Amino acid sequence: MENDYLTSVKKQFAYYKSLGEKTFEQLTDEQLYWQYNPESNSIAMIVKHMSGNMISRWTDIFTTDGEKPTRNREAEFTPSTPTRQTITETWEQGWQCLFDTLDKLTADDLGKIVYIRNQGHTAMEAINRQLAHYPYHVGQIVFLGKMLCNENWHSLSIPRGQSENYNADKFAQEKRKVHFTDEK
Repeated sequence: MENDYLTSVKKQFAYYKSLGEKTFEQLTDEQLYWQYNPESNSIAMIVKHMSGNMISRWTDIFTTDGEKPTRNREAEFTPSTPTRQTITETWEQGWQCLFDTLDKLTADDLGKIVYIRNQGHTAMEAINRQLAHYPYHVGQIVFLGKMLCNENWHSLSIPRGQSENYNADKFAQEKRKVHFTDEK
């Protein structure tokens, strides 16, 4: 069961990573650092935050605290106008750190304790914590993308008006066990 768990969470993280990337593709460079107001976050800021979190949380998870002293969380929310390449590289660095760590974990590791700000979590609890955190921020990225693209937005899920056809297609298929991310 634990190996199924690790496979499933890797697929789910990859799915949310792809939603962010499909949003980036629809935006101009300038839209990536647009802010609604000074108190809101731009997509570039969210990417910096997610990457900073991933690198801090997933580097040396069993030997160092998940909130590394080298992380400057406040700087992640400083407005800036990075290039698309910088945003993409920052995004990839964070996700690569996460996936590298998940790829090394075994079922036996899931019960081991990791610390985040001196609070102990099993590795499974730490994964679950981040499986809630990262999609939360990806949802923000997608929402900003939808607002910025307006009528030019290309849906990342079932487009409006297509639910009935989508469901009809699914229910016309035989019941089977499949991870939702494996379907095209």
